[in-house]
Amino acid sequence: MKDLSNHRKTYKKDELLETNIPDNPMELFQKWFFDAEKMESGEANAMNLATIGLDGFPKNRIVLLKRFTWEGFVFYTNYDSEKGKAIAKNNNVCLSFFWQGLERQVIIKGVAEKIAENLSDGYFESRPEGSKLGAWASEQSEIISSRDELDEKLIAMENKFRDNEIKRPKNWGGYLIKPQVIEFWQGRPNRMHDRIRFTLQDDFSFKIERLQP
Repeated sequence: MKDLSNHRKTYKKDELLETNIPDNPMELFQKWFFDAEKMESGEANAMNLATIGLDGFPKNRIVLLKRFTWEGFVFYTNYDSEKGKAIAKNNNVCLSFFWQGLERQVIIKGVAEKIAENLSDGYFESRPEGSKLGAWASEQSEIISSRDELDEKLIAMENKFRDNEIKRPKNWGGYLIKPQVIEFWQGRPNRMHDRIRFTLQDDFSFKIERLQP
């Protein structure tokens, strides 16, 4: 066992004030994301996706953001995976980004929708051949007896598509997360962090509120 009670850090790199934020949270997200791309040594587009599973429990996992627009945030997966089945039952999800080097978090509550098939086709075509084959070989989230069996499935797909174009599987594609609430968190000294919340209104504007840390 290890006591972590003395692990502390002082946050002091930046501030988030009402005087320096735009009316639309996607503008601020874009700025923060570009800052993270410059600063972070890892994948700035790594995001935590939380869903409510068929068993009633929440589950988080890291997925990769592949596109963001004024509409929201796009990622790709197997629609028959655990997360896909969870979204099919309850498409209210939560995304979060943590950019440690900038002492920033972004938390997004939103609604997941499948994107158009032609958009999923376009992204699938841009993937490396190995990733395309992997999408065919893996029945994502299903139990398998061994790594050897998984490797054999990949080899079978390599043989199947050796002289054929690798089309997108119909059960694989993208989701668009349309944000309803976006919270921006900026670390500050003495744990007096800045938290600004944008909440979507009926007229598609955003209500801006400061939350206590």
